[in-house]
Amino acid sequence: MARRFIFEHKNQPLLPYPEFLKRMMRCTLCASALLIATISLGTIGYYFTEHQACIDGMVNSVLVMTGVGLVGDLKTVDGKLFTIFFSLLSPIVFYSILAILFTPLLHRFLHNFHLDK
Repeated sequence: MARRFIFEHKNQPLLPYPEFLKRMMRCTLCASALLIATISLGTIGYYFTEHQACIDGMVNSVLVMTGVGLVGDLKTVDGKLFTIFFSLLSPIVFYSILAILFTPLLHRFLHNFHLDK
């Protein structure tokens, strides 16, 4: 279980294509889970701090994550503090998702350069 995301060494042969697709699927599922967890955190945060409906909290969390902004005005200090926290968290999650998705692709690309022809 722990060795699932460890890549092959440069002296090892290139991973077969079906195995590579399985690795990409695992990374995509991991990135999707991280995205869903972050949107859920934002939705719950806006639900409790701003007393918004779940759909409004979800819209605000997605818009903050994408950098667009909020739909409405924030009325509570707790909501404003949560928005600051969530705005600082969102780029970290975004770049983590990019790293999770592109690492297998980049590794496979670079691994080709180290293969003996």
